[in-house]
Amino acid sequence: MKKKTKAVDKKVIPYLSTGMIIGLLIGSLTDNIGLWLSLGLAIGASVGYAQVDKK
Repeated sequence: MKKKTKAVDKKVIPYLSTGMIIGLLIGSLTDNIGLWLSLGLAIGASVGYAQVDKK
């Protein structure tokens, strides 16, 4: 099991928060916050982890 590093957190958290904000905005416009919030978080996490350099 790998240890989490601060470098991973620093690169992933901004994408997570951006995905959450976008998901809330789209969800409030379409009256389906649950769906879009979860999609925004999932997309934000995947983009954030894609930006992390692999060793």
